[in-house]
Amino acid sequence: MVKTHMKTVSLVLGSGGARGLAHIGVIHWLEKHDYSIRSIAGTSIGALIGGIYAAGKLDEYEQWVRAVKKIDIVTLLDLSWGKSGLVKGDKIINTLVGLVGEQLIEDLPIQYTAVATDLKNQKEIWLKSGKLFDAIRASMSIPLFFTPFKNRGVDLIDGGILNPVPVAPTIGDGTDMTIAVNLGGSTDSVEQPPGESPAPLSHSSLLHERISRFINHQRSVTNSTGRDWGGYDIAIQAFEAMQNTIARQKLAAYPPDIVIEIARNACRSLEYDRASEMIDLGYRKAEEYLSEAVR
Repeated sequence: MVKTHMKTVSLVLGSGGARGLAHIGVIHWLEKHDYSIRSIAGTSIGALIGGIYAAGKLDEYEQWVRAVKKIDIVTLLDLSWGKSGLVKGDKIINTLVGLVGEQLIEDLPIQYTAVATDLKNQKEIWLKSGKLFDAIRASMSIPLFFTPFKNRGVDLIDGGILNPVPVAPTIGDGTDMTIAVNLGGSTDSVEQPPGESPAPLSHSSLLHERISRFINHQRSVTNSTGRDWGGYDIAIQAFEAMQNTIARQKLAAYPPDIVIEIARNACRSLEYDRASEMIDLGYRKAEEYLSEAVR
């Protein structure tokens, strides 16, 4: 069988918290089937996964996130006692910088755009240069949860406020096709293949030990706060309901060639301990939506 040329792709990765770990599975499917990702635009978790992939460190991040446990998620949330947000986000970003390394967007081998929201001027901002993790931090600043990120004197918050599935930055890329991953798809019964469990990783225990060493000294502070998270959970659900409505409008205005839908009830926003399940789901959904395009 003669192998055809690789199809070039503009990949759009949407926002949706831990469901965004499905983006990793989608990327794996594309790579396995000889698609060449030439540009990435992402919002929030989409900006995070897309940026780490563009930096060439997705495998390292995947091993790390597969090893994360619930207690690690809690202790990585550095509480802010100000009024602008519950979590500062420094612990998460510093952990990721330690894992991936600090990089400049303009030095990445793949064209990359992180989408954030200018709160004061009520407009979306496309971050295409500067420190990669500054752009990621700005793009994932969920209102009430994360404190805003000040970039060049401007307070930026989550890009999903105005553009949860940012297709527009990829227009004019000149690639063969644009593929968008929407994490706000219709509710579905959460799939779990019979008898399937997360694949064991040889380095999992070592990675978890590394995570624990990094954050253990902060555990007592976090556990003593007694903060009630119920109100923030409701706020995040309300935020996601708004995002899902906007996403449908954006996808209608800027239709990509293919939209991969991940059910909005696949997991909750902070369930990063379900990484293996979400990565597998992303791979299966990519197979479902894209298998015909390969033939």
